[in-house]
Amino acid sequence: MTLNPITASAAGTWQLGDLTVNRTGFGAMRLTHLADGSPSDRDRVTGVLRKAVELGVNHIDTAAFYFSPLRSANELINSALAPYADELVITTKVGPARAPGGDWWWATPEQLRGQVEENLRQLGRDHLDVVNLRIPRSQADASIAEHFGALAELRAAGLIRHLGISNVSPGQFAQALTIAPVVCVQNAYGIGSPAEDHAFLDACGERGVAFVPFFAVAGSGREAGVVSQDGEAVRALAAAHGVSAAQLRIAWTLNRGPHVLAIPGTGNPDHLVENIAAGALRLSAEEIALLEAV
Repeated sequence: MTLNPITASAAGTWQLGDLTVNRTGFGAMRLTHLADGSPSDRDRVTGVLRKAVELGVNHIDTAAFYFSPLRSANELINSALAPYADELVITTKVGPARAPGGDWWWATPEQLRGQVEENLRQLGRDHLDVVNLRIPRSQADASIAEHFGALAELRAAGLIRHLGISNVSPGQFAQALTIAPVVCVQNAYGIGSPAEDHAFLDACGERGVAFVPFFAVAGSGREAGVVSQDGEAVRALAAAHGVSAAQLRIAWTLNRGPHVLAIPGTGNPDHLVENIAAGALRLSAEEIALLEAV
């Protein structure tokens, strides 16, 4: 007998403004290339996208700057999933940009409209559900008022439904809130994060703002997509629950608060099923605290 797989609804739902999403979503960064930089298989990754939606994923995180010489994440999403289901929420990011050769640059406020329109074109949409202003690490202490204000104008014009911010400090979060409503904060976060990051996650929850961790599975591996070595506490607790360390890491972030949304990404259909299944794992308060102290 074949058991029905666990779906994305297992982790519950959250509101991004007026949009309801399952808390386990999907990150598109891994669609374009493998961790070693080699090209992804187009048929395989479009199959992963369709399987994600079949398993209840209705929140996909992407960006126009997720591309490789052969693949564009936005265009893969478009070809795999359009026409889009009404309940599918696609979140994208603007701010950083990449030249075809791979060089990065940071958009001016005036250039953000062009980035929004590029996302619209690639995704085949007439508006974007959620747009995050992604702040580069070099601007960690800078004002984001002009950039976020430019996005607020595009929201008022109807090109964007809701706004979020990414890779930001608590001060930048506070500044954004004075300009326009913020539905989500997307920051690097996971087991091993410092105390100030735990506090920021909690502060977002107190404001009713979604916190969306990236690199929750990769940890210090970040773009490489791996944790070099899981600690004893992670390995032991994963074994006790009969799950992988990666599943435990996803589950732990989801268990940190009802406002936390997971966006694990993969181009592997088996890993997709495992990632979504992690949303059903419930940890005790003692287990959550134990891993928070790692």
